[in-house]
Amino acid sequence: MASTIEKSWFTQGRRALIFIAPHRGALLVIMLMTLLVAALGALEPLVMKYIFDKLGTKVVASLLYGVGMLIGLNLLREAIGGVSNWLTWRVRLHINDGLLDATVSRLHSLPVTYHSEETVGGIMTKLDRGINGLVGALSEIAFNAFPGLVYLIISLAVMFRLDARLSLIVLFFAPLPALIGLYAADEQTQRDKMLLEQWTRIFSRFNEVLTGIITVKSFAAEEHEKQRFITGVKGANNMVLKGVGIDTWAGAAKNMIGVSARVAALGAGGYLVIRNEITAGTLVAFLGYAGGLFGPVQGLTGVYQTLKRATVSLDTIFSILDAHDNMGDAPDARHVHSLRGEVVFDNVSFGYTKEAPILRNINLNIKPGEVVALVGPSGAGKTTLVALLQRLYDPTGGSIRVDGADLKELKQRSLRLKIGVVSQDALLFNDTVKNNISYGKVEANLTDIFNAARTANAHNFIIRLPDGYDTVIGERGSRLSAGEKQRLSIARAIIKDPPILILDEATSALDAESESLVQQALSRVMENRTTFVIAHRLSTVVKADRILVLKDGGIIEEGSHKELLKSGGYYASLVECQTRGLLVDAA
Repeated sequence: MASTIEKSWFTQGRRALIFIAPHRGALLVIMLMTLLVAALGALEPLVMKYIFDKLGTKVVASLLYGVGMLIGLNLLREAIGGVSNWLTWRVRLHINDGLLDATVSRLHSLPVTYHSEETVGGIMTKLDRGINGLVGALSEIAFNAFPGLVYLIISLAVMFRLDARLSLIVLFFAPLPALIGLYAADEQTQRDKMLLEQWTRIFSRFNEVLTGIITVKSFAAEEHEKQRFITGVKGANNMVLKGVGIDTWAGAAKNMIGVSARVAALGAGGYLVIRNEITAGTLVAFLGYAGGLFGPVQGLTGVYQTLKRATVSLDTIFSILDAHDNMGDAPDARHVHSLRGEVVFDNVSFGYTKEAPILRNINLNIKPGEVVALVGPSGAGKTTLVALLQRLYDPTGGSIRVDGADLKELKQRSLRLKIGVVSQDALLFNDTVKNNISYGKVEANLTDIFNAARTANAHNFIIRLPDGYDTVIGERGSRLSAGEKQRLSIARAIIKDPPILILDEATSALDAESESLVQQALSRVMENRTTFVIAHRLSTVVKADRILVLKDGGIIEEGSHKELLKSGGYYASLVECQTRGLLVDAA
């Protein structure tokens, strides 16, 4: 068991050095400064010895000299310690930045399946607690434990030189804090793991509640969710309190051992002073060392606990960095510089699990500039089909090609830059209108932004906003109407000037007036672009060059609106149902 833990520390520690190595020069300076501070601290009891030994001589100059040395020593120590503390925080923040850069980059590159399984709140909790825990542990080991070891070595050397008998008395107590620390470390590690799991669950749910606050309010579930959150927090806090009790007991026991050592040294040392075997100054110095000795001893015994905590943080960080990514770019993947927009699905099958396939043997050949509509019941695989085109998932069978190139041969980012998406629930950010539109092309200038907004029928409502294009629209665009949000989403897609466009239920949530404006905008956007239109409202797909009817994971019908009506199949029955509904409503 011990060898396994040691191997884990070694392996993880070696990997952690990747984040520490760039700062090794600054770390060396900090460690030298902390060593100097430790050495200066070790000199203080000797100055006290000098002062007390000179008291009996009644030489004022010696007393003033000793006091001056003591003041100078402390001023120098505080000055060096202050600079060291500033440098330490600078390095800590840089290491923190490096860890954030690595983990956030990894999170952005991982497939959507990872994010859907882990949840946003869970990922954020892991990220925050993992990085803070690791940086704190590294700082404690490098900047506290190591200087403490130096102080301990110096102190022991001086103590034995002052009096070996008193040193042995103090050393009798020294191993006891280590034994207590070993006992507490295992419990603390288990507690940290349990707390991380608990907080991850709590904030995963809390994030979902805040994201879906309208749904929560609609079901009058505020009190239920509040109680669920509070109950979870109380459970976590009970773990913390239990741990605090153990830590307090362990800390008190360690402190009492230190007190006992000093009392024993005081009793034995006082007896030796009475017998004139040592001076009063020697006893004062020795007590100073004994008092300062147990701090570093406890710090060193805490290294084991710190290492155990660090392994929890490292496990958390590396669970993100090592997350399985079966969709990374191939080493020889190439950039997509331009596309005509030809799309081929060659015998494509897909399922989130092998037991439940969603698409089966899809074969499609879509010409550049063709408008293809996807219709069918919910769960037929329409959105999944276009998600495969964006390579958000990989087919479990078959292949997808764009302009003759397999998607796996292309870099994902450059591919997605060539695809514009307008979905039913457009995600807009709590930012300005201008920045939301240019999100599709961050280097866009104001002219590009204005032109995209005009094409999307959005310019007129934007200039009426309080700050025009600089208006902050709230989280998920909460300060805009559904139609306004949708038109901003269209402008965001337009500014990319993508050769392939995906419209996923882009007008389903709109009123008649808003739908008309959006449809006008979409008609302009779709010109000369390969376009996929997903819609339940069949009125939005009648002008498509080709309509694909998906059902039970396959394409059961294909053709133009007129051709499919004439065939009298499933599509014709859908049109009839919707038309009959309109006539019944009108009657």
